[in-house]
Amino acid sequence: MAQLATIDVASIATEIKSLAQETGILDVLNAMNTVENTVSSTMKSINTAIGNTTYGDTNTLLREGFTQEANYAKGQVGAQEQITDASNTAMARFQRDIRNSEIRDQQTPNVQNCTALDSGQVVTAAALQGWRTGQTIESVMDPRGEALAGTPAYYGTGQAMEAAGQVHLSRYCSSTDAAAGLCTEAAVAMQNADQRASSLFGTDNLIDQDGINAANDFGTNLIQPIVPAALRMDQLTSISGQDAAAHRREYNARMSLARSVIDLAIGQQTPGVALTVQQQQLLTNEGLPVPASGSWLQALSLEATRRISDVTWAAGLQAMPPASVEREIATELALSNYLAMQNYRVTLLNATIAATQLSATEETSFRPATAMPSPSMAAN
Repeated sequence: MAQLATIDVASIATEIKSLAQETGILDVLNAMNTVENTVSSTMKSINTAIGNTTYGDTNTLLREGFTQEANYAKGQVGAQEQITDASNTAMARFQRDIRNSEIRDQQTPNVQNCTALDSGQVVTAAALQGWRTGQTIESVMDPRGEALAGTPAYYGTGQAMEAAGQVHLSRYCSSTDAAAGLCTEAAVAMQNADQRASSLFGTDNLIDQDGINAANDFGTNLIQPIVPAALRMDQLTSISGQDAAAHRREYNARMSLARSVIDLAIGQQTPGVALTVQQQQLLTNEGLPVPASGSWLQALSLEATRRISDVTWAAGLQAMPPASVEREIATELALSNYLAMQNYRVTLLNATIAATQLSATEETSFRPATAMPSPSMAAN
């Protein structure tokens, strides 16, 4: 036992401590102890503040805090979803209202569209009445011009002249005629009305029967005041009579064509349909008399002119939605097509008259060939 080494633990510790002091390690160790004690003290303070029994331990509190934060986040997401849904719903309803307004504007007729439709119906009905009037006048005037049985010219030119004179004196006796003792002076407006263009083209509407008669009698004096006597009996059966009959048929056809122009003008201005309230108001606004019924020309004139002079139409145009404006444009295009068709018919009539004039001119200037005498050769 005496030979075993003896270890003095106390002396070793003293030596280590002395060495640590000399090298500065002891200060480091003391500093580390100080930090450790400070951290322990801080944690104790935190634990004391948090508490282990009142609020739970730290892990539990952190888990609950993170859970609450997550709940807040989910709440924010849900709120954003609700806001988005509400915004989408509001925008969808707004867009639906816009679409409903567009449908309403497209489907609801404008007042001016209704007015145009009513006016168009009047124009169409008046055109039919005017055509019938023209046909009626032609059915009377063509037999007169052809000198058929029952007409004055059938009995001779003198009777035709007398009949024409009697019509003038009985309806249009002027102060000159009255002074000569031929007739009783007519009203100033009717004196010589059968000789004045205003009887036919003075207004768009002939108003009454006197106006129609004056227009017709003006046309008679203009086109065929005196009808040649009819070819009768042996005047037709002879060779020369057949030639005369051919020329008379040519004459009748050309007179009928010329007279048809007057009949067309009279028919288009003959009153035959009731005007709409809007058309009557337009006449009042223009300071014109409102007739009991209107003619084709008057109805068509009102339909055309109201779009450039009627304040009501102009105000309606300013308030029209786009769909109504498009319908108004379509209506005006239809009216333009209608007028173009009427102009085309007049063009056909004018072309026929021009062809007739050309044929009459060429017929007058034509020089038929004449037979040349053939020399006779006498035998010597």
